[in-house]
Amino acid sequence: MALTRQVVSTLQDDGTDVMGPSTLAWHYPEQNLVSGSLLTVEANHFAVLKSRGAVLGVYDTGQYPIQTPDKPLIGGFVTGFFGGSSPWQYEVLYVNRAKLLIRSTGIASSAEMAEMSYQVEYYIHVDTKDDALKLTTHMPFAGHAIEADEVARYAGPVVEQAINQIIQVTPMEKINEHIHDIVELVKGHLGSFLGVYGITLNDAKVLILPKDERMRELISLRAFGLSELDAVRYYVALKMAEKGLVSAPNMAVGQPFSIGGHTMGTFPVPGVD
Repeated sequence: MALTRQVVSTLQDDGTDVMGPSTLAWHYPEQNLVSGSLLTVEANHFAVLKSRGAVLGVYDTGQYPIQTPDKPLIGGFVTGFFGGSSPWQYEVLYVNRAKLLIRSTGIASSAEMAEMSYQVEYYIHVDTKDDALKLTTHMPFAGHAIEADEVARYAGPVVEQAINQIIQVTPMEKINEHIHDIVELVKGHLGSFLGVYGITLNDAKVLILPKDERMRELISLRAFGLSELDAVRYYVALKMAEKGLVSAPNMAVGQPFSIGGHTMGTFPVPGVD
């Protein structure tokens, strides 16, 4: 059976691009690529052409005919025997050069061993053809694509280590005071790690919150200047008010509630007789 020349592209029959905003790299799935096939590279992609594991070239935007590396002595025989097509098989790896958004989440512990949940969002892109080659060389394909989630899994331990380096020695209430230091540390560690894979880190954002919802609400009340005891009282009062309990105001001011009496007591106002 004669091998068929074809157009190699990331565009599907309906005109959509198979490489969306969450795909970093994609392996062209066809196995019948031969000499004479036309390699098409879109404006926001790189393409790496391989044959039997060897890299033949890295391509920027444009269209390129795939040429066989046949030796001259046997080239004519090979071409004639296979009906005008070369028997050498190729594979094409497309790399997305657009900026992609990556999210990484996890749990860290404060100085008091309180669990803190963090979310790190950062933008990445592959800048040059050399970087595209690094990516396809050092990051393996689990299937036919490398998705953004896989990058997050690779970088997850690096992000966790950078965040814990500061959080573990910082009291919970003071963590947000050090958020700039945390962001810079994450960017430094993450940028160095991703650089090995030819990935450029553009920017990063870090959000850290107590894992326990009650603790988040208590810290919010403390931000109003309340003492620890007052914050707990107001928190309990708010929960009682949500249940429709009439004694909620008494809890807020720390006064007893008497059945059949007034809900609120009378308190003297300084300077008023």
